[in-house]
Amino acid sequence: MASRTIIFLVLGAISIAFHLGLIFFGLVPNLVARPIHMALALPWVYLFAASGRSFWSGAMFTAAGIGSCTYVVLNEAAIGDQYGSLEGVGQVAIAGVLLAVVLEMARRAIGWPLPFVAVLALAYGLFGENLPGEFGHPGLPTESFLGTLTIAEGGLWGSLTGVSVNIVAVFVIMGAVLNAGEAGQGFMNLAAAAAGRLKGGAAKVSVLSSAFFGSISGSASANVASTGAITLPAMRKLGYPKTFAAAVEAVASSGGQIMPPLMGAGAFVMVELTGLPYTGIISAALLPALLYFVAVWIGINAFAARHDLKGLAREDQPAARTVVITTLFFAVPFAVLLERMFVGGYTPQYAACVAILVAFLMLCVDARLSWSWTRSWARLQTVCLTAGQQIAMISSIILCASIVIGVLGQTGLGVKITSLILSASASAIWPALLLTALACLILGMEVPTTAAYVICVSVAGPALQSLGLPGLQAHLFVFWFALLSTITPPVCGAVFIAAGMVEEDWLKVAVRAMMLGIGLYLIPLAMIANPHLIELAAAPGMAVLTALKIGLGLAAISHGVIAPFRPALRVGLAIAGLAILFLPMEIPGG
Repeated sequence: MASRTIIFLVLGAISIAFHLGLIFFGLVPNLVARPIHMALALPWVYLFAASGRSFWSGAMFTAAGIGSCTYVVLNEAAIGDQYGSLEGVGQVAIAGVLLAVVLEMARRAIGWPLPFVAVLALAYGLFGENLPGEFGHPGLPTESFLGTLTIAEGGLWGSLTGVSVNIVAVFVIMGAVLNAGEAGQGFMNLAAAAAGRLKGGAAKVSVLSSAFFGSISGSASANVASTGAITLPAMRKLGYPKTFAAAVEAVASSGGQIMPPLMGAGAFVMVELTGLPYTGIISAALLPALLYFVAVWIGINAFAARHDLKGLAREDQPAARTVVITTLFFAVPFAVLLERMFVGGYTPQYAACVAILVAFLMLCVDARLSWSWTRSWARLQTVCLTAGQQIAMISSIILCASIVIGVLGQTGLGVKITSLILSASASAIWPALLLTALACLILGMEVPTTAAYVICVSVAGPALQSLGLPGLQAHLFVFWFALLSTITPPVCGAVFIAAGMVEEDWLKVAVRAMMLGIGLYLIPLAMIANPHLIELAAAPGMAVLTALKIGLGLAAISHGVIAPFRPALRVGLAIAGLAILFLPMEIPGG
């Protein structure tokens, strides 16, 4: 085994031990835990896959970043007494190093768009006082501005990073453990058993498996690459058109991020930003997420009327025993997770720790229930490498987004953008919603969903709430529309990957994806027009009736957009569907 691999195996194990240990260590100061979190992430981004010049420049950034993080950790008590104001040239230099390291870290991890937004934010904070008109700010002392971002809990070490450290990292580890064993195949087997024989069965297997898998992975692109490696060849083998097959996988994989109980990292970030309990978030998000996948399912049926979309052959379907056994590899840890949260009353991160322990034990056996030291050791190595990489990836996103949020808070830019939205929409809710949706779409281009959601809700959320929209509705609306860019041109990451895997023109795939994923555009608007949809916990009967009404509207629209009916009938179905979707539902005597 190469020495570099050994080093990163050890580093991955340390990262896992640190993040799980925080749950049991007691209270660790934020200015200790969060800089260590960043320091552990740096080598993965800068060195893990680097070579040549990028390796040596990465080594310099890593050393500078770890050194600066170490300074913050060792001087945590003294720094806390400075109230976010830098003292001396040395601290100013450390602040500059931390910001530069985070920006380059994000660029190497996810590309330039999000760091570019962060650089614009920093420039505004430093020089925005020179702007004329209402978008200028009074000016901020450089030592105070940079200090709040780097040595206080108002920027890099703010509450958003705390979510990454204390919650998201734990669930990333859980996902890495599940995927290293038989759980991933269990998702696929269960989906194949449930839907494989149906017309368009291979496409429906993709929908179900992506709903299961995507909630854990939290990334539409990662979901396409993983489940698509199985579902796309299966669809192509059965003669499904390439554009359709790729569109199904892109749309199904995108939906994983809105699917409870995990919703990728989104659910936990939303808990932090709204102050609402985790159980309240997932109960509100459940019915809209189910409607999304129902709409995709209906769209597949509509396409099946155009094409002869066969189900999986009997020989391609897993045996019942295999389905049951492999399903247990994810069902048991998930059952433990949910039992500890909802019955035991423990925090999500503690419940996840117990589920991780169970999943670790299950790594020792395979689908034949055989045991092997060699296989178990190989799986543990996979866990360490996967968890280390994914924690670092999310860390780079969160840290960079935290710069933007910190600047918005210090300069009051968020309030000014809120006022602009209110002015442009003439203080009317629906124009404000459409402006917000457009902003989410634009920002979501190449900016990860979680980061796009955090930034958009920070500036648009107050405007929507000032117009009477409840906080949870506003957050779910923004979160859904932050996801649009996964399937909407010109930048649609999930579509690009799926189209590449089947060697098809991405634009053709994108058109099909938008038709299949029409629920992604309409359900957030339906949530506003039908607020009962997100009240499953408070009014379950009304919530279910509302979901049925919206489902009927989506079915009509999907058939109007996709099915091979006469043009007049298709237009009529689409209009009727929109009316069902947005007209209020009156309950006699209610």
